[in-house]
Amino acid sequence: MDLPPPTLDSVPAPLRITDLHKRFGDKVALNGLSLTVPQGACYGLVGPNGSGKSTTMRTVVGLARPDQGVIDVCGVRTDQDMIGVRRLMGVMLDPLQLFDRLSAREFVATIGELRQLDADVVRSRSAEMFEILDIARDADRPIAGYSHGMRKKTALISALIHRPRLVMLDEPFEGVDPVSTRTMRSMLDRFRAGGGTVILSTHVMDVVERVCDHIGVIRDGRIVVAGPIDEIRAGRSLEDAFIDAVGATDANAADLDWLG
Repeated sequence: MDLPPPTLDSVPAPLRITDLHKRFGDKVALNGLSLTVPQGACYGLVGPNGSGKSTTMRTVVGLARPDQGVIDVCGVRTDQDMIGVRRLMGVMLDPLQLFDRLSAREFVATIGELRQLDADVVRSRSAEMFEILDIARDADRPIAGYSHGMRKKTALISALIHRPRLVMLDEPFEGVDPVSTRTMRSMLDRFRAGGGTVILSTHVMDVVERVCDHIGVIRDGRIVVAGPIDEIRAGRSLEDAFIDAVGATDANAADLDWLG
């Protein structure tokens, strides 16, 4: 008997976090954080500095161990099979994890080998992305001499090279020129069109508004607002919705008389 095709509800969420806690000494970084990222979304994880964005990202990819809670990536729990989870993901964290003595071509080839990809596939895919991101001329120079934007491009290529199901990006467009930013966005759109999901962490509302379709706002280690951007915005600017969500108040710069 033929089985019906899977429905969206039957497909495991690309990322589901339940009641996540993490402390660093006396500092509470995550305090019962829970979120679910829909399949195919570009999900913006936003919050003030120190709210827990980077800790959330690092915990999901296994660079920090949670004190409590469950992280499920595409149906695989991190506490049961972290290696399996990492196979499903592409990651670009801030600060970037690159080998400065290698060239971009060598670095991406190394990542491809670690991902157990065929060398010809890595060469073909990386050559295409080097060209599209306009770093082909510099792909054989040591990364140590790269600008910040070129380093970001190299990190993005290494995150996408194995065609993961989920990509996690921490401040992916910071320090990248507008033309390259548009190209990177186009690459991520193409990735999502093929069934991939993107999670990006940032504190720049303009980036979220232009790139993301879902958002989760973190305050004090918890998700305080989450959902489709249009619902969260509710006719306001996203910046105003964000400020309301984190309970911030506008500072009055007019009080700084000496600056006048």
